[in-house]
Amino acid sequence: MTDPTPHPLPAQVPELAEDHADTVGDGGIEIDDEIVLPWWQHPLNFLTIVISVALIAGMLGWLTGDNGADTDTDPNDVDIGFLQDMREHHDQAVTMSFIFLQLVGTDPGLPTDARGIVLGQGIEIGRMVQLLRSFGATEANEGDTSMGWMGMPVPLGQMPGMATDAQLDDLAAAEGPQADQLFVELMINHHQGAIDMADYAATNAAVAEVRTLATAMRDNQRIEIVELQSMVD
Repeated sequence: MTDPTPHPLPAQVPELAEDHADTVGDGGIEIDDEIVLPWWQHPLNFLTIVISVALIAGMLGWLTGDNGADTDTDPNDVDIGFLQDMREHHDQAVTMSFIFLQLVGTDPGLPTDARGIVLGQGIEIGRMVQLLRSFGATEANEGDTSMGWMGMPVPLGQMPGMATDAQLDDLAAAEGPQADQLFVELMINHHQGAIDMADYAATNAAVAEVRTLATAMRDNQRIEIVELQSMVD
């Protein structure tokens, strides 16, 4: 069986890479029957992203909320399902922003938007984790489907707006205006999917704090869509 562990070629032998490297699907490179994954799928790099997101979320969530939800109302399926699924949705938005921030030749204004998404959604991830803990619920959706809480079940992780691995590979390989356009398209689509989820939770969640959080997410992401679109128009 082919060893999936990436083995980058030494920088001093670029001609070797040229002679023996062929591109394969999903943005990888095949070198003598071994596959070098795109940087964002490399286990070490991906772990770095996950740890960074976790640290941001944990720290900022702690700063913006206490250790429990101040509520006199028991959470319903919408409260818990929304928080679990939106946390995953936000995780990908942060990942996409990290990918974009590594690209070259991009519009000077868009990295500011990407950093704003990392910061803003990092704070919201932390607060969602705090709320789920206070409800005694798991921090991740452990079922087989997402969005069952709003009567629109889809396979786990395939919520509206979620980018595919191939789309993330395309983003990681892009540069310049192409990278700008792709990032904006993916993030606007991502935000639109989140808006539908947040809008439902803003009306149907039982806990007032969850409704308030969902409303803020919906309104903020509508504003961000306008800002992102203005950068490439």
